[in-house]
Amino acid sequence: MTTQTTSTTASGLSPTTDSRGMEARQSLPPPSRQSTEFTNLVDGYGKPFHVPDSFTVDDLRKAIPKECFERSAIHGLSYAARDLALIVTTFYIFQIYLDVDAIPSPYIRFALWSLYGFLNGLFGTGLWVLAHECGHQSFSTSKVLNDTVGFILHSSLLVPYFSWKISHGKHHKGTAHMERDMVFVPRTRAEHCERFGIPTKKLHEIVEDTPLYAAYYIATRLLFGWPTYLLTNDTGHDCHEGQPEGRGKGKKNGVFTGVNHFNPSSPLFSAKDAKLIFLSDLGILATATVLYTLGSQYVGWWNILKWYFVPYLWVNTWLVTITLLQHTDPSLPHYTSQTWTFVRGAASTIDRDFGFIGRHLFHGIIETHVLHHYVSTIPFYNAYKATEAIKPVMGHHYKADTAGGSVGFVKSLWRNVKWCRWVEPAAEAPEGVSRGVLFYRNQVGLGPVPEKVG
Repeated sequence: MTTQTTSTTASGLSPTTDSRGMEARQSLPPPSRQSTEFTNLVDGYGKPFHVPDSFTVDDLRKAIPKECFERSAIHGLSYAARDLALIVTTFYIFQIYLDVDAIPSPYIRFALWSLYGFLNGLFGTGLWVLAHECGHQSFSTSKVLNDTVGFILHSSLLVPYFSWKISHGKHHKGTAHMERDMVFVPRTRAEHCERFGIPTKKLHEIVEDTPLYAAYYIATRLLFGWPTYLLTNDTGHDCHEGQPEGRGKGKKNGVFTGVNHFNPSSPLFSAKDAKLIFLSDLGILATATVLYTLGSQYVGWWNILKWYFVPYLWVNTWLVTITLLQHTDPSLPHYTSQTWTFVRGAASTIDRDFGFIGRHLFHGIIETHVLHHYVSTIPFYNAYKATEAIKPVMGHHYKADTAGGSVGFVKSLWRNVKWCRWVEPAAEAPEGVSRGVLFYRNQVGLGPVPEKVG
């Protein structure tokens, strides 16, 4: 079991974020009314849960020192240069200085090239995070510089920069919303039962530990989850009928349905975004062309595999791991459209600790994610100070799981995959709005027993 703190927000105002990261606000019911509406809520650990209703985003912003909002192009570019230098230096050491290919033992060669892939996967993930900063305009005060750097870095990692920037912005606007969130939307009880052929009314009677399935899920998700998401919107919401321009009519997530990050007509985007989606595709095409030319005419495909694609797979692995663990935990609720607000959704995130790697190579994206969902324009090098500033305001609603450091972070992946199988209302919740707050449940005997239906 891990230690956690929780953070919830309640405010008289609920912000939403537009594509430029600006915050607009909608009125919510008065806090006094909210606090009496939600009763008998129990999270995935079996602990009482209180819907966030004690502070506003303005309260958080006022608590953050002004200097935390300052963005520096020099700082951002220096970190990008550092990460690039680490990649180049690692390549030089393994290819030139060590001359790994000249080592007689195939086992030692394999081990060294595996180490190379792991290390440059870490450094490549750092570049990925910096491009993510560019998408949030926290890299510098210049939008042109942010989008230029972000486009180059993400394209080099086969990521469609503008496409992902737009969909990621929607994730921030709809975090933990069952019909609007863009990443790791959990299955409902009915969807889980349909997926595994379990009778809905018998689900609470089934107690079955399936470590094989958990291992399969982790392996496939980490290796193929990121490209699958880009190509099929897997794990994103599947409610495209509401797309205002009608692009989502009759469309569902899946292969060849047009719901992806490469199709300018995808319901994930608006018509005005088409040119940016096309530009993102050109960036991917340029990188693919360079890789193809190098592999077919100059250095050979084996070298491209070990130099580029093995680190690339590690980048994808870390990206999926980080994202999953930022938004998946037994303590985190999800909300229906009737109960969701920006403040509540942003509180459904959790900070973790990945030690030196997280703080220095991944630029704190793991350790300061709660803050990031409230104020995404604060640069990562100021996020630690800002996080400490918002903790007293959020109180017990701030969520963190830092037990065990780096080892605990890795362990939490296995634990959460087993623990967080689907979401449903708390069995004790009365009819009304309390049924619109959904919590993780499972059939492996962890946490509260699933609700009896029928």
